[in-house]
Amino acid sequence: MSENNSEEGKKQEALKQIIKDLHAGVPVKQLQKQFARLIKNTSPEEIADMENALLREGFPVSEIQKLCDVHAQVFEKALTKVKKVTKIPGHPVYTLVQENKMAKKIIKKLSKTAKKLKKPDPKEEDIAEFKEGFGILKEIVKHYQRKENQLFPALEEKGFTGPTTIMWGKHDEIRDHLKKTEILMNEKDWAGLAKHFKTLVSAIKKMIFLEEKILYPTSVKKLDTMDWVKIKRGGSEIGYAWVTPSNLWDANLAEAKKGEQKMEKTGSQKSGTDNEKIKLEEGYLTPEQLTLMLKKLPVDITFVDENDKVCFYSASEDRIFPRSPAIIGRAVQNCHPPKSVHIVAGILKNFKEKKKDAAEFWLQLDGKFIHIRYFPVYDAQGEYKGVIEVSQEVSGIRALIGERRILD
Repeated sequence: MSENNSEEGKKQEALKQIIKDLHAGVPVKQLQKQFARLIKNTSPEEIADMENALLREGFPVSEIQKLCDVHAQVFEKALTKVKKVTKIPGHPVYTLVQENKMAKKIIKKLSKTAKKLKKPDPKEEDIAEFKEGFGILKEIVKHYQRKENQLFPALEEKGFTGPTTIMWGKHDEIRDHLKKTEILMNEKDWAGLAKHFKTLVSAIKKMIFLEEKILYPTSVKKLDTMDWVKIKRGGSEIGYAWVTPSNLWDANLAEAKKGEQKMEKTGSQKSGTDNEKIKLEEGYLTPEQLTLMLKKLPVDITFVDENDKVCFYSASEDRIFPRSPAIIGRAVQNCHPPKSVHIVAGILKNFKEKKKDAAEFWLQLDGKFIHIRYFPVYDAQGEYKGVIEVSQEVSGIRALIGERRILD
């Protein structure tokens, strides 16, 4: 057993050295030849674990992210032999793979239309066809959001954080390419659009490859039935890209077969305490009243405790940012893309040290003006107890003028 562990350790060190050599500028072709024997029998899980180990050693996330496409190229021959994970319809992995199939069809059709836009004075029907198809393609964001908010938290609970962090960064790159394409479309820069669209397509295809050859096979090995039950149940709160999941793989049936107790559904199950009132500083409320009140407020609320764990979010119907039950108990740092984690860390540090009593941001998103505020919470003794995040769509408020003193 110790001999096998020693061999695995040597292999992991050699795999990590591949990335370090790439970082140092060693040509990809040279590494492909040098490590041909090593990667011949390398599993997706070993590659993912190698990324995890590099991050634990302090290797910068940004550097691994930059090299992600390159090191995937180094491992490509080994990974192409990996069989696709097969699950029955309705299983979260099956749905993710089906979305990938749809993404391939959409970008194949859009790529043909984009070529026509390179011509001087492209036809209006080609422009209209591209705009319509691009609107459909943007649904792919839901695919990434479900990974970030459902699949990644489950993997993090298994101590598997590095590769998910890196992949989230690659999601953001694709989102940036989508935004850039839309800007070029609005500016009617058709030649520029056709050129940039190739970059977008390449990024999506590489993501599909990494998902199906590394992420999904590794996830199937690391997650158990109850993990997939949670992932399936929270998926609808985020939404799906182009597909409707089948019920052939049923979360309730899977849970029953596993012999586990019924999972608590946040805010959906009635209990014997629903009518018992919670004593507040001013007045009393039942759990049902409190839940209904928080859901009805015209703001999204999230509460993070003193240990930086998310312990509540208001599940309103029109949330600005996606949330699902998988976020509960998750480290707040893992709920943000890698490029903004340092901002989150700075806010928390200032609140814990009482250097600031609020932080706020505002941005424009899909025609909406979003105001985001953070407030620290302290107990009677002045001890830090957490932070409240409040997000609000304020376009209507910003447009108010004059006065209205009576109800219309």
